[in-house]
Amino acid sequence: MTIQETEQQIISEFAVFDEWLDRYAYLIDLGRDCPAIDERDKNDSNLIRGCQSRVWLSCQCRDGRLYFRADSDAVITRGIVALLIRAFDGHTPQEILDADLAFIDAIGLREHLSPTRSNGLTAMVKQMKMYALAFSMKNNPQKLTT
Repeated sequence: MTIQETEQQIISEFAVFDEWLDRYAYLIDLGRDCPAIDERDKNDSNLIRGCQSRVWLSCQCRDGRLYFRADSDAVITRGIVALLIRAFDGHTPQEILDADLAFIDAIGLREHLSPTRSNGLTAMVKQMKMYALAFSMKNNPQKLTT
């Protein structure tokens, strides 16, 4: 499934809910299913800067595809990072770099987050794209991608 197909699936899932309290509850449920980060990876080098809560994110590259694991000390934030992982997990660095993540605005997520949580969301996306850029450059040092 492409990132765009996953985004459409997420948009459809969130469209079921009329109230944002129900969407928050769904985010919390998604966070429970978030691929767990190994406890040894809960360290300062995997801590995302710019988040109100503590969020750890690790990334591995296997067969040219990136796989993310995460955890957070806040349930809604863990749900947000679970959504991002769902969109990016198992994709190539270039697919991740090219993704615009339109689903974030389509489901109204950014507008229903506090400014500090919205900054955290931006920091999570930035970190995931930085991993993609790093692995892209490692596999093709001549390529300059932003």
